[in-house]
Amino acid sequence: LFDGVYPFYPQQRKSAGFDISTIIVIVVFLTLACSFLLIIPGIRGRARLYWTLRVLLSLFVGVVIVVVQFTGDWETGWVQANTSYKSFSHVQVNADIGLHIGLAGVNVTLRGNPVNQINETINYNEHFPWNLGADYDRSYSEGLEKGLPSPILYVAEKFSTQSPCAVHRQYRIAGHYASATLWVAFCTWIISNILFSMPVLVYGGYMLLVTGAFMIFSLLSFSTVRNSPMCLIQIGTRTLHVAYGGSFWLMLVIGLLCFLAGITIVAMHHLNLDLLKAFFDLREDKAEEYQEMPEVFVNPHFVNKGL
Repeated sequence: LFDGVYPFYPQQRKSAGFDISTIIVIVVFLTLACSFLLIIPGIRGRARLYWTLRVLLSLFVGVVIVVVQFTGDWETGWVQANTSYKSFSHVQVNADIGLHIGLAGVNVTLRGNPVNQINETINYNEHFPWNLGADYDRSYSEGLEKGLPSPILYVAEKFSTQSPCAVHRQYRIAGHYASATLWVAFCTWIISNILFSMPVLVYGGYMLLVTGAFMIFSLLSFSTVRNSPMCLIQIGTRTLHVAYGGSFWLMLVIGLLCFLAGITIVAMHHLNLDLLKAFFDLREDKAEEYQEMPEVFVNPHFVNKGL
């Protein structure tokens, strides 16, 4: 009725731009970072640089731990192929098919080359959840009822409970335990910041080591899905292969960074405590502590009386 839009029928599904949970987490941490940047001019001297480095690095670690819970690129794969677009139709389209696997589910992307083909806009990004409390098979059945394009349904069917691939349970359990260990890592990250502010520096370093350990545990938990063979995802004449994505490698880098920071703090506590206190702005001003009075004024009245 209006430029090809029919007002009384369900509209065509459009590609999702960004996960709303990820946006909320990023906005919260950006607010904290901006609040700190507003008060940083009140810190004088070299301590300003140390405070900025510590706070921004700590906030970056915290936001990464939370954001990767909602991202869908722990494993990713893309393939470009000529494939059928709809069921019971021989019409072929050229499209990019993407598979994005996260802790809570799988996203299947279909983008045409070009986007406008056969009088339709081919640009889909469908999410099928498998986190605890979600019903993957039901979301897949709803996709069938909506009449989603055949490539999306074909890829999503590989992860259903009825699929001969039998990878649904493996991915679901691995994602659940990886998410649980990441929340523990977030709690230990909070405890480490509390210990640094008390200040109990060496114990804060120990908690950073624990935080890095739980991050590595989450990666090991998710990587167990590679123990079960994955069925071939054959689209046309091409095969869709998946590999570890950005969230997986980012967590590995942040986990190693926490290990490095924790080991450095513990080592400096035993080797050079003064330098560690200077970095955390805790060094005592010994010049004021041991400062001697340059002149002493004595009342001669008391001296004459022998007092």
